[in-house]
Amino acid sequence: MIRQCTESDLNTIFEIINDAAIAYKGIIPGDRWHEPYMPVEEIRHEIETGVTFWGFENAGDLLGVMGIQDKGDVALIRHAYVRTRSRKQGIGQNLLLHLENLTDKPILIGTWKAASWAISFYEKNGYTLVSEAEKNRLLQKYWSIPDRQIETSVVLVNKTRVENN
Repeated sequence: MIRQCTESDLNTIFEIINDAAIAYKGIIPGDRWHEPYMPVEEIRHEIETGVTFWGFENAGDLLGVMGIQDKGDVALIRHAYVRTRSRKQGIGQNLLLHLENLTDKPILIGTWKAASWAISFYEKNGYTLVSEAEKNRLLQKYWSIPDRQIETSVVLVNKTRVENN
């Protein structure tokens, strides 16, 4: 079942993100890695700035989360994570499809340039990498991230949605 997360899910969202983010350790630049990867305060800040988290739940157990953020003319997919023990079961794809159905806007996704598995996942789901120049423009316009993160990230867009808008 996919449901919107609530304040009572905050600690579980924290657990899921930080469990799944272990995959980035040693892959992304060391200066971008933190312990924990995303503190509770940062998750709370993301929610306060418009990220709505949705979760995939099975038998009362939240197994994955993914956020969506309306940015006016586009929507951003933010913080997509599935518990390590629950990967490769279609949870991420189900969450992505659900969030895609929540908006008619073009959808942008940012991820780490070195996270080849994440890029591959999004490409398999209809997303395409944008050029370096377009990536820089989009990250500066729609995200609030440091320059170092901009230079080590990529942006993907669902071309079908862009062409239909």
